[in-house]
Amino acid sequence: MPIRPMLIGLALSLCLVHPAASQQPPREGSARPGAEERQPPGGVFSLIPADAKTDHVLKLPGGDLSYTATAGTLDLFGQDGNRTAKIFYTAYVSKDRTPGRPISFVFNGGPGAASAYLHLGLLGPKILDFGKDGNDGTTPVLRDNPETWLPFTDLVLIDPVGTGWSRAAGDDAAKAFYGVRQDADSLAKAISLYVQKNDRVDAPKYLVGESYGGFRAPKVAVSLKNNQGMLVSGIVMLSPLLEGRFLANSDDPLSAALQLPSIAAAKLERDGKFSLEALGEAERFALRDYLPALAGPAPEGPDADRLYGRLSEMTGIPRDRVAQSRGFIGDLYVKQMAGPGKVVSPYDATYTVPDAYPEDVFARNDDPILDGYTRAYGSAFVGYARSDLNFSSEMTYNLLSDEVNRRWEWNGSRGGDARGLASVSTDIRDLLSVIPRFHLMVAHGYTDALTPYGASRYVLDHLPAGLGKERAGLKVYPGGHMFYTRPESRRAFTDDVKAFYGVKTP
Repeated sequence: MPIRPMLIGLALSLCLVHPAASQQPPREGSARPGAEERQPPGGVFSLIPADAKTDHVLKLPGGDLSYTATAGTLDLFGQDGNRTAKIFYTAYVSKDRTPGRPISFVFNGGPGAASAYLHLGLLGPKILDFGKDGNDGTTPVLRDNPETWLPFTDLVLIDPVGTGWSRAAGDDAAKAFYGVRQDADSLAKAISLYVQKNDRVDAPKYLVGESYGGFRAPKVAVSLKNNQGMLVSGIVMLSPLLEGRFLANSDDPLSAALQLPSIAAAKLERDGKFSLEALGEAERFALRDYLPALAGPAPEGPDADRLYGRLSEMTGIPRDRVAQSRGFIGDLYVKQMAGPGKVVSPYDATYTVPDAYPEDVFARNDDPILDGYTRAYGSAFVGYARSDLNFSSEMTYNLLSDEVNRRWEWNGSRGGDARGLASVSTDIRDLLSVIPRFHLMVAHGYTDALTPYGASRYVLDHLPAGLGKERAGLKVYPGGHMFYTRPESRRAFTDDVKAFYGVKTP
């Protein structure tokens, strides 16, 4: 799930450096001889049950799909032989597995988010239905998912340490996992353990990540290559953070210009006037007129009238507020674009709720989407794991951990300034360069104002032609950060993903 804009840092080689997993256990899920005895009796690991394996049949329009589900944990060990963490995962493997069938490793973002969002929102065999209007988290219904990815890839959904039911051995051990490099290395280790134990070395391997999970995916792919000797065939990024400097940076002209089309798209949709042609006009204005105006001296006279008037018309923000900010939209849209007494969500700027604090100049609301109906993914997954996967734990399932986010290290330090230096552009370039079969799909919602599609387009457009052409592409759909909660966008995205995986359609 996404990066939380109101929290600093939220968003969203083990063998060489990291004590978290510097030595492999003999087999996935097994303890090194004597290691279990050295764990404190009654510690946190005692609340995590044994792995559970169940058989299922999913009825789909194209026929029944038989699969095995495994809910369990992967053990990581330190150099002293003690278990440092258990990483919870859920695997879905088709019983009719043909040679060359891909396997996809899936995680969400945050940092601090568990995989339940993508699990029950997009690609798992079950999907959480939020009712007719798509926003009722009080009585959600879990049902079969006709758009599950299981027909064309096996799935392994992973919760990083500190999220879901994944835990470090203790507070000191947790420090070894809460950071960009540490996180990538631990997930690469977990993926390697799963692949080796389940004899999937020869399967094409894909990574799927949302928001910070999109940022995480290339880091994991590089760690897999460098530290585990394993190459991935492709990465699917949903609403990713690619460059920290473009994360809704209100005082950077380029960041503001890349965000503007998403805010304009929300206004167009709210007015019932959305079209690709109208959006294209907003995109051209953003880079040809808006960017130079922000980068240069403040406009005056008729030039200011034209610029601020156009911005007000495109965004719905009153002209005087636009002028007061000198044209930098920042987060003005949250309280200003939907009219008095309303706030919108950065995760989807079309989504409006009553303002809980209308007397305040700046937004104080809990986020309408992140803190609203999507919270139901947590309890829904716990119930599903208990009833369908035969996995029941007394431990709290951490859907979105503020603690993990607060303690996260970006480039060796914590805080929003360090996050602004985060980047995966070089990782993407290196993967495209040295793995000839590697390909990349980046997907966004038009009205996501937090990680806007314009930022990803900018990064992809600036890849060298010999790398990006035909192997790295952008797809954009109606909706926001979690565009897949809209059924029509989920269907369109799934069709595009099938093509990305090389599935031949009739």
